[in-house]
Amino acid sequence: MLQGRLFSYGDAQRYRLTVNHFQIPVNAPRAAAHANSYHRDGVLRVDGNQGGTTSYNPNTKGAWLDQPDFSEPPLSIEGAADHWNHRVDEDYYSQPGDLFRLMTKVQQQVLFDNTARAMYGVSKPVRDLHIEHCTKAAPAYGAGVSAALEALDAKVSSAARSEPEVTK
Repeated sequence: MLQGRLFSYGDAQRYRLTVNHFQIPVNAPRAAAHANSYHRDGVLRVDGNQGGTTSYNPNTKGAWLDQPDFSEPPLSIEGAADHWNHRVDEDYYSQPGDLFRLMTKVQQQVLFDNTARAMYGVSKPVRDLHIEHCTKAAPAYGAGVSAALEALDAKVSSAARSEPEVTK
């Protein structure tokens, strides 16, 4: 019974401290000055959460690239078991285009407006790349997102100009 409690006490403690329990200084490993961790977000982050760095691949910043030197070694069974490349073809746009064409005009406009609001504040190269992807799915999709982004930019800049200046 006591051995069972040893397990449950540690397990309950890890549950209370959340997934980032290893980052709390008293729980941090002593041997590693910097552990390479792909964990992001969550409760009890004490390391700055890697700031606003990109955490996905592929990306435009060249971060988080695949490192073939550290891939899993092939496992010989009756042939070689290796990483399966899910990129069977280059057709990334037909399904989103089909879904877009199934939408009513009202649904399409909601999609344009939601996308524009979600992308507000994103850098111009990323916006242009997203519009390019939308256009590949359906030309009307790309044009609608572009128009919604321009309308939102105009609305925000006109609102900023109409605000009264605060004087001391």
